[in-house]
Amino acid sequence: MRPSAPPTWPGARRIVVLGCAGAGKTTLARRLGQALSAPVFVLDDLWVRLQPAGDTQAFRDHLRDLHRAEAWVSDGNFAAVSFDVRLMSADVIIWLERPRWVCLWRAVTRVLRAGESHRPGDVLKVWRFIWGFDRNNRPKIEAERQAFGPDIPVLRVRGDRGIAGLLAAARTAA
Repeated sequence: MRPSAPPTWPGARRIVVLGCAGAGKTTLARRLGQALSAPVFVLDDLWVRLQPAGDTQAFRDHLRDLHRAEAWVSDGNFAAVSFDVRLMSADVIIWLERPRWVCLWRAVTRVLRAGESHRPGDVLKVWRFIWGFDRNNRPKIEAERQAFGPDIPVLRVRGDRGIAGLLAAARTAA
């Protein structure tokens, strides 16, 4: 991606960030939120804090309330549970494309950080998820995206230069 603003960027105030576990979705979402002065909704965190645990309808209701705002960055896949809610008002989707080895490495280093909610005992489970993401999860996410947001522009961002260009465009647009 070039450092200049992509043609779909101007005016984008409601952004969905997608990608594999460990791709850097949350980091990118937080940096975009800061650049755009927009709230960031980290779906993993919202799901973990959900009470009662596992209440999908309460999760959807909460997402519906949050995504009514004029501006937001929504981080996470949760396609089958949330795309009908989130994509209805999204301006752009950012697919963060990272090599599998990067995602695997980040899954390990994430559990070693202080204050991280991911636990070392989950690393193997997360590695299996990452290893099968392109085969198992990406097709499901893409099918849901096509069902609920086929006309929403998709920016596929690969690598650090692409991310830097995207953030520069966001700061310029803000």
